[in-house]
Amino acid sequence: MAKSNEGRRVVAQNRRAFHDYAIEERFEAGLQLTGTEVKSLREGRATITEAHAGEMGGELWLFNAFIPEYHGGNRFNHETRRPRKLLLRRREIARLFGAVRREGMTLVPLSLYFTPRGWAKVELGLAKGKKLHDKRAAIKERDWQREKQRLMRAGG
Repeated sequence: MAKSNEGRRVVAQNRRAFHDYAIEERFEAGLQLTGTEVKSLREGRATITEAHAGEMGGELWLFNAFIPEYHGGNRFNHETRRPRKLLLRRREIARLFGAVRREGMTLVPLSLYFTPRGWAKVELGLAKGKKLHDKRAAIKERDWQREKQRLMRAGG
């Protein structure tokens, strides 16, 4: 399960995921990274809007996450969009695979951050895709809440 936000240093967020998916459950997973990937992340440069998690060889991987090359005089750089292994307990991985297979859910990365101890982590959301009418209803609700706040400030 994902822990509280205390002491996190967020590198990348996937705000689009909350619009496109209904997030049912959240998980915190470690990332297996190379040295230049960590250096690039520490500079705050990464994009996970197009990324997703999935199975490959019985393990959980993060696909299509963009971590740019590190330009600090290093000639041994990494591939920018290579698959990265996610580190979870075997039981959690089995549960996630079961949910994805049986219930048609998706694993979406929500944020990429560093813990206070310096570990790079990714917050995954077990999500179900929203239909177009659900997205419209969410936008309508958000606009109404904003208008209500405006009226309360002006009238109160």
